[in-house]
Amino acid sequence: MNTSRTSAGEGAGETERIVAEEKAQLDFSQSMSYGDYLHLDEVLGAQHPLSPAHDEMLFIIQHQTSELWMKLMLHELAAATKAVAADQYADSFKMLARVSRIMEQLVSAWTVLSTMTPPEYSAMRPYLASSSGFQSAQYRCIEFALGNKNAAMLKPHAHRPDLLARVEQAYRAPSLYDESLRMLARHGLSIPADHLERDWTQPYAASPEVEAAWLAIYREPHAYWDLYQLGEKLADIEDAFRLWRFRHVTTVERIIGFKRGTGGTGGVSYLKKMLDIVLFPEIWTVRTAL
Repeated sequence: MNTSRTSAGEGAGETERIVAEEKAQLDFSQSMSYGDYLHLDEVLGAQHPLSPAHDEMLFIIQHQTSELWMKLMLHELAAATKAVAADQYADSFKMLARVSRIMEQLVSAWTVLSTMTPPEYSAMRPYLASSSGFQSAQYRCIEFALGNKNAAMLKPHAHRPDLLARVEQAYRAPSLYDESLRMLARHGLSIPADHLERDWTQPYAASPEVEAAWLAIYREPHAYWDLYQLGEKLADIEDAFRLWRFRHVTTVERIIGFKRGTGGTGGVSYLKKMLDIVLFPEIWTVRTAL
């Protein structure tokens, strides 16, 4: 009786034949391998659970992979902001689109962590001491790069001068939105002078004049096509960032309820307040004005 199934032995033989046919390299003793290039020994050896809890491995990998995605996000945001400042539309749009996709990965990561139940988290929580995602220097740099400036948020990094210097640099630099408004001004749109040169460490204040500039762009998208596309890329990023924050809130509430966070914040109550922060206000209010 004929069957379409292949036995394990037959499958192995077929694989060997294909590898030989393709002349695949199998000996990496004298050249760089996949693991060498990616430094996988260091990456895969960086998980060191402190508790006997089975689920701590999930918790560690969730946060380590999120930090890797955030590293890439900062890489793209920095380059995109420079491209916007240089009127390099195509480059900035590609990078900003990638930032939105990275945020989608971070949103999905919360779905994996949400498989951890309250008893499972409680078994490992005492071992975390005061460590918390609230102390993530990379997350703080992302917030600052997107314009959510707050001097108090420098303090969690004061114990590490190297990290503090990096966070302070993001704190003192123009945000992506600041550079976007400068681009609008360079293209003849009326932007208030105090929105073009100001103390970049201060939170952004919405402006009727800025909304009017975006309104002109959105009313005539073909006349301002590149600026119109910039506006939509900014909307995409904030849309994705809101989802990231929301999934964070719901995952934390699902796992710990309304207990205080390990880093000393109110936990869910703090995270819910963060949901109300708007990064690019006129990008959203212009929808109502149209």
